Amino acid sequence: MPTSTKHLPDIFDRAKRVMPGGNTRSTVFVPPHPPYAAEGSGALVTDETGRSVIDCNNNYTSLIHGHAKEEVLDAALDAAKKGTAFGLPTRYEVEMAECLAERTGIQQWRFCNSGTEAVLMMLRAARAHTGRDIIIRFEGSYHGTGDEVVDQKSLGVPASTRQSVVVLPQNDLRALSDALQNHSHRTAAVLIDLMPNRAGLQPATQEFVQELRALTRQYDVLLAVDEVISLRLSWGGFHKHYGVEPDLISVGKIIGGGFPAGAIGGSPDILKTFSPTTTGNVMWGGTFTANPVTMAAGLTALRLYDEEAVLDLNIRGDRLRSQLKSAGIPVNGFGSLMRIVTPDIESLWWNLYDKGVLAGSNGLLALSTAMTDDHIQQVAEAVISSTADLSVK
Repeated sequence: MPTSTKHLPDIFDRAKRVMPGGNTRSTVFVPPHPPYAAEGSGALVTDETGRSVIDCNNNYTSLIHGHAKEEVLDAALDAAKKGTAFGLPTRYEVEMAECLAERTGIQQWRFCNSGTEAVLMMLRAARAHTGRDIIIRFEGSYHGTGDEVVDQKSLGVPASTRQSVVVLPQNDLRALSDALQNHSHRTAAVLIDLMPNRAGLQPATQEFVQELRALTRQYDVLLAVDEVISLRLSWGGFHKHYGVEPDLISVGKIIGGGFPAGAIGGSPDILKTFSPTTTGNVMWGGTFTANPVTMAAGLTALRLYDEEAVLDLNIRGDRLRSQLKSAGIPVNGFGSLMRIVTPDIESLWWNLYDKGVLAGSNGLLALSTAMTDDHIQQVAEAVISSTADLSVK
């Protein structure tokens, strides 16, 4: 067990008195207790002790341009000076929807405040459109914290939820075909993350995705693709890499420019149930949904992350992953996202942090456009030496 007291001032003692475990987010906890961030700039984050590390966590993939990108901050500040939130729609959400439609080819959009909420809204849209209840999803994939998409044995999840969810092993075509044959008349959608982080960041196979699309069409079931994380991996979304068109898509992370954001996209026919002009429409509010600060920041971030930037960051990620694999390190992923595979992730996390690299608590590395080639080389050296340290134990 690494000792982390050198990374913490008295803030942890204060935090654990007012928050269970000393922080709010389960995903940022590392035993015995994590460092606390103080500030970030570009590719670096500095903790409360003044220690600076290269940020390969990037708030779990959401900071595509790293910290405090000037153009993004300027856009957010300009919007905030005119008002941070309104009880009226603004031009910012229109422009964001236009940007996403142009980028993905998906015609209509609806906004919310997180990736979790986006997935839940997407499932609501599927059920409203089809009039069916069941959602089919895949083991190990993380789709946020909603009852329907977490482990059904998790504390606090009602047993009744299991009646509306069928969970299958990913890449198992026989299980998928059997489930659709048995449940298609009650199934609204199949929900999939094409490269699930929690399941090891292993991309779904081309064969599986193509057959999934064919089977959902055969059984008249919607295909709902969760691109909250993977939108960054291909211009227009990771589903473009597979050459499939989903019926619904959920996005988040990079579309907020560092602020909380989520959205779903779909055809006018599917999303018409959300229109307030229709009878019996789906009610979905959200006090801070599509607020101008988030929309302005996110729109700027997306415009900066253009097709050339997507390709460049993916190339750099592929090079890093190749370098790590050449050093004998098991690593999964695609493009600018990768996941180190190790049985001792806790020790690896602390080894990396001590060597100047902040990773995800599950071994995730997410590159940002703020990183230089020197930063990426330092990351490679830290991963290689940290893994070597573990093998010596």
